[in-house]
Amino acid sequence: MPEQEERRLGYNYQFPKNTEVFLRIPSLAVLAAAGLAAVPALFAADWKPVTPAELAQSAPKVEKDADAEALFWEVHVLDEAQSGQYPHSVFTHYVRIKIFTDRGKEKFGTLDIAYAGRTHVSDIAGRTTKANGETLELKKDAVFDRTLVRTGGLKVRAKSFAMPGVEPGSIIEYRWKESHEDMLADYVRIYFQRDIPVQFVKYYIKPLVHPYFPYGMRSITFHFQNSPFMKEANGFYSTYAENVPAFHEEPRMPAEAQVKPWMLLYYAPDTKLNPEKYWIERGRELYKDWKQSIKVNDEVRRAADKAIGDAKSDDERLRRLFEFCRREIKNTADQGSGLTAGGRSDRKENKTPADTLRQGLGTPREINLLFAALAAAAGFDVRLARVGDRDDVAFRADLANMYFLRSYDIAVKLGDAWKFFDAGSTYVPYGMLMWQEEGVAALVTDPREPALVVTPLSGPERSTERRRAALTLGEDGTVEGDVTIEYSGHFATGRKNRIAGDSDEKLEDEIKEAAKLGMSTAEVTNVKVENVNDPEKPLRESFHIRVPGYAQRTGKRLFVQPAFFQFNEAPLFTASERKYPIMFRYPWAEDDDVTIDIPAGYDLDNAEAPHSLAFGPIGKYMVGLTLTTDRRKLHYARKLIFGDSGAVYFPVEGYPQVKFAFDQMHQQDGHVVTLKQAGR
Repeated sequence: MPEQEERRLGYNYQFPKNTEVFLRIPSLAVLAAAGLAAVPALFAADWKPVTPAELAQSAPKVEKDADAEALFWEVHVLDEAQSGQYPHSVFTHYVRIKIFTDRGKEKFGTLDIAYAGRTHVSDIAGRTTKANGETLELKKDAVFDRTLVRTGGLKVRAKSFAMPGVEPGSIIEYRWKESHEDMLADYVRIYFQRDIPVQFVKYYIKPLVHPYFPYGMRSITFHFQNSPFMKEANGFYSTYAENVPAFHEEPRMPAEAQVKPWMLLYYAPDTKLNPEKYWIERGRELYKDWKQSIKVNDEVRRAADKAIGDAKSDDERLRRLFEFCRREIKNTADQGSGLTAGGRSDRKENKTPADTLRQGLGTPREINLLFAALAAAAGFDVRLARVGDRDDVAFRADLANMYFLRSYDIAVKLGDAWKFFDAGSTYVPYGMLMWQEEGVAALVTDPREPALVVTPLSGPERSTERRRAALTLGEDGTVEGDVTIEYSGHFATGRKNRIAGDSDEKLEDEIKEAAKLGMSTAEVTNVKVENVNDPEKPLRESFHIRVPGYAQRTGKRLFVQPAFFQFNEAPLFTASERKYPIMFRYPWAEDDDVTIDIPAGYDLDNAEAPHSLAFGPIGKYMVGLTLTTDRRKLHYARKLIFGDSGAVYFPVEGYPQVKFAFDQMHQQDGHVVTLKQAGR
């Protein structure tokens, strides 16, 4: 469903569409010093009565065959500031769930409330009402803290608790408070869809309103139609949605923000700009601010001249500047840089590109600014580009808000076109961007005529998974041999970002697990990894593998799948129907070469070969199976090219064709040849 018109909460809570403008909110310290009065939260301490109809409900209403269903999910969003303290945001949740099956009991009988950073979770309460009306309260000592996961240095924790006496037919309800310190609900997403069907989801929102705070809260909804905002008691405004089905993830779907119903809350002044004028003004303002950050002095000019050396073409000159930044400047965000935590935190801030040169280290932003300054010193026309994110909410020019162009890259004019660079992302090869930033809108800043353009999408030849296996097949069906896998482009960038900085032991364990290729009996030894910290060279992994029972033996015959790297691989798409579009991250290529030595005394019995396939302008699947002239080796070659025309996004209507193509490839990958023991 198209986005709902923009709405504003507070003084006059409904405004025309697309009149917002992005500005930073003043320092929260200023608001704290203003002595804002405390605002009481609107949240009932008592439970709402459970009705006879709720107890009697024997089947879900929103989604047939659901194991459990939320009867309601209410959230109060309160932006407040107590006198002398920093403003903060408080979210108070109240959920009531009906359990229908034993699976529902298993899934929702034990609950986790996750939180991270400076968020605090408190005031947890819960109770279970059985079908006979008996009520069991959640005891305070039944709630405990645990760590869920650590990602990128961020520790995600959870308040965990088991609801008492849960059984099919019972109703569970629980509530909790999230306090977000030193922040307001500014550019905060609130979701109306959960992993459980919800009959009624309602948000009560209270913006911060004060003479020292000249901003009103606004909202934009995505992918659904919520109710009009209603004014409630104590300065709250409410909106709701009814009969929201559970969210079910699908393979290769777009980002959740592109398919789930949600609302963006943010503060902005009452400034009315049409989108076209907005992007022009913001592009000019950003250029003016950015231009001050790439001051070129003699030190930068000397560094640019030295890095360029004898390079002649513009592309080669830029490549040498790009590689100079990668080689000479340590990236504080790179776990493989060798910097300690103290080395990152104790460094001085680089205020100019020259500072980054002198220190020899910098943040991704500082490294990108250095690259821009070097390119400018070399005579190139350089700009800052604010860029969208293909793994997030899709950019629309009519949503005049910089929130939707939050990433940035460096744009350099070559001929009549802009070429984009990201020297601050260590493992992105020259001439590419992070996959999320390819094929998306970018605002190229300019003092006169900023331009909205689309970043190029790297072709499949830039992101290749190249696999080689030299194997020997035993009479018992065991296969054993050496394997090498090389990843380039986006394949390599993703893997290098994950494993850079890992210890040798951890890295070996990770590679061993991945090297099993889904084969539970596989034994992996002699693991070696190369080029982890080299952004240009392919990541190369090699290992020795032994897989008992790879080939099936029946009497005098062995049944072998030559597509070793696809052995036991499940189909990519299994559902007959689909709700969401299909989105592949980027165009890619696969190149497999497998040789299998046949056991002595065996010969090929079934000579049928798998078939190649073509997908028109999108790509092709090429496969060949041959037997060497001495009839001792099977040679299997497989190549896949997908997204050759830049087609990585397919609407729901195209799902049958996409599924058919991948089903056909899966069928050919599963091709089995028969080896027969001679003379018996």
